[in-house]
Amino acid sequence: MTTPPHLPSRIASGALRAGATLWRLARAVRLPQSRGGRVVLSLAVVYFVWGSTYLGVKVALDSFPPLLLSGLRNLLAGVGLFVFAMRRRPVMPTLLEVRNAGVVGTLLVGLSSGMLAYGMRTVGTGTAAVMVATVPLFATVISAVSGRRVAKAEWAAVALGLVGIAILSHGGGNSGSAGGSLAILCGALFWAIGAHLAGRLALPADLFIATALQIGLGGAISTAVAWLSGERMTSLHFLPLTAFLYLLFVGTMAAYVAYGYLIRYTSPLVASSCMYVNPVVAVALGALMLGEPVTRGTIVATVLILGSVGLSFLFDDRRRVS
Repeated sequence: MTTPPHLPSRIASGALRAGATLWRLARAVRLPQSRGGRVVLSLAVVYFVWGSTYLGVKVALDSFPPLLLSGLRNLLAGVGLFVFAMRRRPVMPTLLEVRNAGVVGTLLVGLSSGMLAYGMRTVGTGTAAVMVATVPLFATVISAVSGRRVAKAEWAAVALGLVGIAILSHGGGNSGSAGGSLAILCGALFWAIGAHLAGRLALPADLFIATALQIGLGGAISTAVAWLSGERMTSLHFLPLTAFLYLLFVGTMAAYVAYGYLIRYTSPLVASSCMYVNPVVAVALGALMLGEPVTRGTIVATVLILGSVGLSFLFDDRRRVS
């Protein structure tokens, strides 16, 4: 099947109109001046925006093939962020920094986001979010393997979060196919590896340039793989297009900048704590938008997951003081 010639122009024109509107809104918003305020704002974005992207991906998959969805979303977001960053006249990155950004972007976007979209063809939004919440466990294990001493308190926070995740996933809805579940878990592993490398490799000093290169290069790789594997769009409907634009501007451009800030200025445990909160947001949206029931187990899991996030903040503050 071939792609109708009007689809790319419709996507581009819709993206431009939405981008212009969001740009006007962004210029009217004043960001917090203190580092603590920016950390809080960044956490709010990655907690709630990324929690909603599971529903966005599910809706967008009605028109977009999985790898093409991930690739186009991140490629266009990377280009948009790069144009925005260049208006600020930043220090241009070195070739080494560009290469490192490409490596990190391939893991965080090309592999992680692509595998998530691929798995969500058969796995529900809440279940997918629960599986992605294994990222903090992978992150802690990777840190331990790489030689960093992991405090018992960190293991306790991760364990508490995983108990909540286990309760949340117990007997909950359709878990999807084994292949889809494995793809999502592999995506979580790739994300943890990418986040680990992002904290160790030399990346562009400007946060917007670094984020633009990561998601842009990762999106380009995912788009190329999607095209070579034969993925094509045959139709485009209003709701999937709306979901795509939301994923592009809010779920990718805004959220990746916020996450990049957290990686630079907090610990890996705090930066990845969004993986605990995202399932709660995803389950809540499932209940509101799809009519999924909220059980007593869901409430207990929510308390445990948010408790683990609170402990992660406490342990991180102790580590900075020491």
